[in-house]
Amino acid sequence: MLKDLSISTIIAGLMAVLVSYSGPLAIFFQAAQNAGISVEMMTSWVWAISIGAAVTGIALSLWFKIPVITAWSAPGTVLLVTLFPQLSINEAVAAYITAAVIIFLIGITGLFDRVVQMIPKGVAAAMMAGILFDFGLGAFRALDSVPLVTSVMILGFVLFKFVSRAYFLVLMVVLGVVLSVTALDANLSQLEWRLASPMLIMPAWSWSSTLGLALPLVIVSLTGQFLPGFTILKASGYSFASRPIVSMLSLVSIPTAFFGGITTVIAAITASICTSPDAHENPDKRYWAGVANGVFYLIGGILAGSIVLFFTSFPSEMIAIIAGLALLGAISNSLTAALEDKAHLDASLITFMVTASGVSIFGIGSAFWGVVLGSMVYALMGVLRARRSPEREAASSS
Repeated sequence: MLKDLSISTIIAGLMAVLVSYSGPLAIFFQAAQNAGISVEMMTSWVWAISIGAAVTGIALSLWFKIPVITAWSAPGTVLLVTLFPQLSINEAVAAYITAAVIIFLIGITGLFDRVVQMIPKGVAAAMMAGILFDFGLGAFRALDSVPLVTSVMILGFVLFKFVSRAYFLVLMVVLGVVLSVTALDANLSQLEWRLASPMLIMPAWSWSSTLGLALPLVIVSLTGQFLPGFTILKASGYSFASRPIVSMLSLVSIPTAFFGGITTVIAAITASICTSPDAHENPDKRYWAGVANGVFYLIGGILAGSIVLFFTSFPSEMIAIIAGLALLGAISNSLTAALEDKAHLDASLITFMVTASGVSIFGIGSAFWGVVLGSMVYALMGVLRARRSPEREAASSS
C-alpha cells in the first residue's frame, strides 16, 4: 500500500479539504452566527464534522481501495440557516440523529436506489434550489453595505473560476482575507494555535425539528450528496457497493451528532478533485487521495479551535459573500435539474417557491411543505394525464 502513495495524491487530498473549509465551512459559520452560539460550541461543531469526515474517508478509502471522499452535508447546513434561531441546538442534534437513523435503514436494507427513484427528481432538485436560493442572495445583499468589496469579490469569483474550477474557492478565501484586512479593518492578530474542545449536546426531539429538519435533511443528503457523489465515482470507472458506504456514514453520524456534527455524507463538490487524473495517472492508486483527505480532516478537527478563530475574525459581510458565491454552482445545478422535466414543471416551480418563501406552518419549516405540496401537484398531474390519455384515444378513434 505504501508503494501506491504519491505526492500528487497527498496534494489532491489537501486541496479537497481546503476547498471544503473555504466554501461549505463558511456556510456552517453563518448557520452558527444565526443560532447565536458561543465560540466554544462552534469549535465543537467543527471538530465533529471534521472527525466524522476523517474517520469515514480513511476507513472507506482503504476498505474499497478507491477514493471515497466524505464531508458534511452543505445543503443540510444551509437548511439550518433557514431554521435558526427558532430551532434550538438540542432540537437540531435530535434531527441529525433521526436523519442518520433513517439513512442507515435505507442503506442497510439496500433500498438506496429505490428510495432515490421514489422521490421525484424535479421536486427534490427544486427543494434544494429553494433552500439554497435565499442563502445565495446573501452575497449580493452585501452590495448595500460594502458595494466595492462585494463587487471585487464577484469579479474575483468569475476570474478564479475561469482560471481553476477546482481551486477557485481557495483563491476566493485568500482574496477575502486580503480585502477583510485592507478594506474592512479585520483584526487577525488574535489568531493562534488552539486545540479542539468538544462539547456534549443532549438531543431534544420535537415534531417540528423532525419534519422541518430531519426529513428534508434525508432528502437533500440522498439526492444532493450520495447520488451525485456515487455518480462521480462511477463516472471515474470505480465499482463499489453503496450499502456499506451509506450504512457506515450514517452510523458515524450518530455519535458526532452529539457534539454538533451534521450528517456525514459522500462529497459531491470535492470528490472530482481526488478522482481525476490530476490526483494520480493510475486510477488504482487514487485511493490514497481519499486517505490523505481524511488525514487532513483529522488535523483540521484537532485544530478546530484555530479554524474557528480564523473564521470569527472575518467580518460578517465577508462570510456572507464567500458562502453565497460558493453556492452559485449548486443553485445553478439544482435549478437546471428542477426545470428539466417539462411535464412536471408546475410541481417543481411550486416546490421551489414554497421552499424559498421561508414560511413556517405549525413550527415546521418551508422545505417540508415545499416537498409536500410539490409532490401532491406531481401526483395530481400524473392522475390527470392518465385520465386524459384514454379520452384522447377515444376522440381520435371516433
